[in-house]
Order: sequence, then structure tokens, then C-alpha cells
Amino acid sequence: MIARIQQTVVFLLLAGLGAWIWHVAPDYSRLYIGFMALASVYIAYMAILFVATYHLNRNDSEPRTTLGALAQACLREAGTAPRVFLWRQPFRTQAVPDFLPASAKPGVVFIHGFLCNRAFWSPWLAQLQTQNRAFASVSLEPVFGSIDDYAAIVEAAVAKVTQATGQAPTLICHSMGGLAARAWLRSNAANDDRIKRVITLGSPHFGTALSSEKALLPLTNTQQMQRLGAWTQQLAKDETPSCYAKFTCWYSNCDNIVVPTSTATLPGADNRLVTAQGHISMAFDERVMQASLALLDDELNKQA
Repeated sequence: MIARIQQTVVFLLLAGLGAWIWHVAPDYSRLYIGFMALASVYIAYMAILFVATYHLNRNDSEPRTTLGALAQACLREAGTAPRVFLWRQPFRTQAVPDFLPASAKPGVVFIHGFLCNRAFWSPWLAQLQTQNRAFASVSLEPVFGSIDDYAAIVEAAVAKVTQATGQAPTLICHSMGGLAARAWLRSNAANDDRIKRVITLGSPHFGTALSSEKALLPLTNTQQMQRLGAWTQQLAKDETPSCYAKFTCWYSNCDNIVVPTSTATLPGADNRLVTAQGHISMAFDERVMQASLALLDDELNKQA
């Protein structure tokens, strides 16, 4: 469903571009002016979002970013987001299909975040294919449904990868995907023994200040992600502290969606700070990718 929604957005943008070209012809200098105006509005929107992030983090316990790092994160996010939302997810959903060889290596289950689909992970999937490592990348449906209902989708993916490798997989999750993984763990007490590790990237483990009745539409999963809301607090109550020992939580003090910064961490987890990266760009930071992939094998786990 999200692919169709984002395809519609792309086609509307292209239709608008076509109409503008027709309107300004033959004075194509106005086309350049229109493009620059649109780009300026986009960058200004991003800048406002990052400034709001800086403000909302002013009292957080985690280290506050610098304005220079915030500007770098803003530019990286502005460059990364269109590739994800206007190309990869709407048109390349199955570009890298699930890969389930009978491999001796532990496999991976990828779980995306809000308004995304399995194609979010394509750069990661391509790397794992070259390593002959099994993986499954889910698409969480319904897009605006309850996070609890995604447990069945995660279960199917875990079962597929486990069957292919004969070993417990690692779950790699972005944003809301980390909550979906935790909802799956809560759904069955035996699930903790069925995974090797959970790696989360910018997941709002205790909700985000940007998810509220005033900030977003009253959708089921966005309401569940309210900062210190009823759903996230109940989730934490239902978990045992020992389960967080399997979590590695990447988080950024420039995250423009998950704020304050500390909400992307878990007590007792391996919490790792990333600087100068936004919410989407963090997931494709080379250090984050390579350090996460290095955790997949037992022998590397012992060195981490």
C-alpha cells in the first residue's frame, strides 16, 4: 500500500513539473527559478524540523549536538530522504527479493519503520547477498494499523530465515520497526530464545515528542508512539530487564523524528551514539552499517 501512495505522490510531482514547463515555455529561465524556489522550500522545511529537534533536546540527558553537526545532518537527510521515498520504496520494492540460501551463516530479518516498506533496506540487502547470508525483509501492513498486529508478519519472517539457516536470526530494525520487534517478542515468551540479537536504528523505544494528537494524524500506530504514552509504557512493563542485553540501539542526537535523543535507547542495552546524522540518513551511515553487520556472527560478537 505504501508503494502505491508514494507512487501517487511522485506522479503528482511530475504532473506539476510538466504543467510548470508548459506554463513557462519558451522562457525556460523561469523553470530554473521555479526549481530553485521549490528546493529552497524543501531545505527550509528540513531546517525548521532540525531546529525544532535541537530545541526539544535542550533538557535531555544525552549529549547535545552542535549547530555545525545539526547542519550536516540536515543536508544529509535532505539528500537521502528523496531517494528512499520517491524512488526506492515506490518503484523498487522487490529490487532485492528475500534471499534464503541453505547457508551456515546466521540470517537476518529486516523490519522497517513508519511510512516505509521492505525496499528501505535495499543497500543492506545487496551487501548480504554478496556474503551469501540469508535474509527476509518485511513490509508491515496495514500501514496505519496497530504495532501489535505486526507481530504475525515478523513471526513469518523469523520462521523463514530460521528454517533456511537452522540458526536464530538477528533482527535489524529502523524507527517503528524496533517497536514491532519488541511487540513480537512480547507476543510469546519463547521468542527471546529464537533470536540472536536485535539491532535498532533510531527507534522511539519510549515514544517521540513529535508523535502526539497535535503533531500527527490520530492514526493507531502514531498514537502508540506518543512520548511516554500508555502503549510504550505498558510494553516496557511487560518486558524483563534481561531481554535488553540482546539489544544494540543506534541513536543520533541529530535525529529529526525521534526526540528527545534518549528515547531511542534502552536500559542495559548496547547503546551507541551517532553524530551528524538524521533519522533516515543514520540507517545508511557506513559506520552504522558495517558495525551492525559485524555483529551478525558469533565470533565477531565476542570481540564487540
